[in-house]
Amino acid sequence: MQSAFSDDAWSVWEPLIEAVRPKGKTPPRDLLRTVSAIFWRHQNGTKWRAVPAELGPWWTAAQLFIWWAKAGVWQALFERVKDRDPALGMVFLDGTNIRAHHKAAGAAKKGDSGERGGSCEALGRSRGGFGSKVCVAADGRGKALSFTLTPGQAHELSSAIALLDALPYAPRYVVCDRGYAANRFREALWDRGSRPVIPSKRNEPQVACPKWAYWHRHLVENLWARLKGWRAVATRYEKTAASFMAVICIAAAADHIKT
Repeated sequence: MQSAFSDDAWSVWEPLIEAVRPKGKTPPRDLLRTVSAIFWRHQNGTKWRAVPAELGPWWTAAQLFIWWAKAGVWQALFERVKDRDPALGMVFLDGTNIRAHHKAAGAAKKGDSGERGGSCEALGRSRGGFGSKVCVAADGRGKALSFTLTPGQAHELSSAIALLDALPYAPRYVVCDRGYAANRFREALWDRGSRPVIPSKRNEPQVACPKWAYWHRHLVENLWARLKGWRAVATRYEKTAASFMAVICIAAAADHIKT
């Protein structure tokens, strides 16, 4: 039977999944095969119907993924696998625009009689096209600590405080690119006990920005490169924000476990 996991890998993943999955009266049948189908689909960015037959019925994997996404299981999995003692000497904030496949549009608004959801599902139009903005806080090892998901036109600064609030304590340095260059944000970081490492915009007076710290920003860029190795992260195929965030959490959890 084809599987996304070796025996050694599944011995790591299985107890983690068992710890966070809903405990219903009837446990999922053949959990290894179903989770393998879910991972295969998101790694390859295909239609659910394209899942190899040896991984079981595609609709079983699709239904389980969506059910667990709504229940917050994948988010709980990410929270469980990420480092409990993260390297917060230096934290990097960075956002990226994810283009949405045309199939991602059209989620019905809850309680509506046919209207379609847009911003409520974190979809919107920006210079990069129709899609979503995903922002991450990464630790000094370049590992994801928290995410936010907003419509594509949203500014990265709008998510910055939420990313930092999700950390166990204030980092010593917060490293960002020029998109975060705002005096109010710098002051908020100082008030939290963090040193901002944010270069000034070209049309603004220069502020102190330790170059040695900013040079480490490649760690968060490398993180995005790894996460976007999952095709369902690089392109959004999911109609709902909950499902797309679930895909991001799966990829981030796999990145933590890999190393």
